[in-house]
Amino acid sequence: MAVATLVSRVVGFVRLVVLASALGMGSRLLDSYNVANTLPNAVYELVLGGAMASVVVPLLVRAALTESDGGVVYAQRLLSLGVYGLGAVTLIAMISAPWLVAVYTPGFSDEQHDLAVLLCRFFLPQILFYGLSATAGAVLNTRGRFAAPMWAPVVNSLIVIAVGLTYLAIGGTTSITSMPTGQLLLLAVGTTAGVFAQMILVVWALAHSGFTLRPRLNPRGIGIRRIGRLGGWVLVSVVAAQILLAVATRVASLSGPGGVSAFQIALTVFQMPFGVIVVSVMTAMLPRLSRHAAGRQHGHIVEDLSQAVRLAVVAVAPIAVALTVLGPQIATLLFAHGRSSPSAIALLGAVVAAFGAALVPFTGFMILQRGFYALQDTKTPAAITVGVTAVGAAGCFAASRLLPRATAVVGVPLAYAVAYTVGLTAAALLLRRRLGRIDGRRLLRTHARVAVAVGLSGSCAGLTVYALTPLLDSPNRGALIIVTTAGVIGGAVYVAVARLVHLTELRQLVTTALAGSRLC
Repeated sequence: MAVATLVSRVVGFVRLVVLASALGMGSRLLDSYNVANTLPNAVYELVLGGAMASVVVPLLVRAALTESDGGVVYAQRLLSLGVYGLGAVTLIAMISAPWLVAVYTPGFSDEQHDLAVLLCRFFLPQILFYGLSATAGAVLNTRGRFAAPMWAPVVNSLIVIAVGLTYLAIGGTTSITSMPTGQLLLLAVGTTAGVFAQMILVVWALAHSGFTLRPRLNPRGIGIRRIGRLGGWVLVSVVAAQILLAVATRVASLSGPGGVSAFQIALTVFQMPFGVIVVSVMTAMLPRLSRHAAGRQHGHIVEDLSQAVRLAVVAVAPIAVALTVLGPQIATLLFAHGRSSPSAIALLGAVVAAFGAALVPFTGFMILQRGFYALQDTKTPAAITVGVTAVGAAGCFAASRLLPRATAVVGVPLAYAVAYTVGLTAAALLLRRRLGRIDGRRLLRTHARVAVAVGLSGSCAGLTVYALTPLLDSPNRGALIIVTTAGVIGGAVYVAVARLVHLTELRQLVTTALAGSRLC
């Protein structure tokens, strides 16, 4: 799963680079495109995304264990209900597109707003495609098949990469006032075609797993009231998270052209290590946690959560330091191409660096949430997420007031860092009360050793950047040399110090990765 997710994230990254080059980092066109392409994901998360991991997967696992047919009919009814419900939501969202765009973009001009609304009309059907893909993927996961849901996003990204390269090859405009209809259709239809292809691949894999794809007109028997009761609190949690995203995007839009794209691209850079490492761990862990919760094996739940958090922090902490130290160089290396402006790249680099502070607390918070979900407690994480949103929104508001308007977006990641640190602390305390313990001594010991290792490695990488920067003239070539040299030195120091302080989790990660590479 980690290999598939890594490929998916890398290809997704290439997609970002191609789109930034084709549409122009810092252009109003890229900002409008990014906002319009974000809305289907936001609406999908509000309707189903949060419930997928916290409600749907545990219910599918229970149905597979208790139903005489292994939960096949239950899964068929759930898929059918998803088609009906998401189809209706998609229609409502398309009608509401002007208001949805306005919520996220108070800093947009009238032309930007109108273009974003027009693109939304093409992008919002992705809600249905994402929902079907996720539900079919959940059924596959409960049947022990993880490959197709992990590889399907690669197909999506490859199609969008082809669209971006085609747009660049035909000399597509970056102006929002004189865009030909053909170029608009290329971007709009091509982007949605990628999501459609992703859905088709996952559904095809489900059909070939031996599962019968059969529509069930009557959804009775899947426990709609139970789903609603559990999902109601999940909805509160997701709404809170989307409010934080909306507030952050509004602050970014006030930073002028390129602000929204800088925030969203930096957010994607920030989430990449989380998606490669942590999502793989959580996807495999959640069905097992659900089985342990069903058997009231709280000791096993604590052990699984502790191991997941320790392995994740060992993996993501050095990446967090790398983002902080090398943010400007990473932005230059990846996005200073095509039609991107130097000022937009500089802003992006600052935002990427600031996001490094949020990676570790965000990772721990997301893993501990799964402990509550496995226990089918959706109320507690919802309350915690509301608190996270309140802290994060206050931080974003403070950034918009205290920082210059053109750089207010740089304060958004710092607000995220504070908010998720508060959320992680609250989740740990409440989970300890629920389970009796959370393996706190071992967790603190691992975090302390990691702090020593990343502190020394980050210092060495920072000194390398300081020493090399004045010696290099070419920004792109200089960024490559700096990222490579500082990355190698920082990584070597991290491994060496980890061995000295007996950070055994790092050895476990390396062993697992080597075993996975041999299997591949």
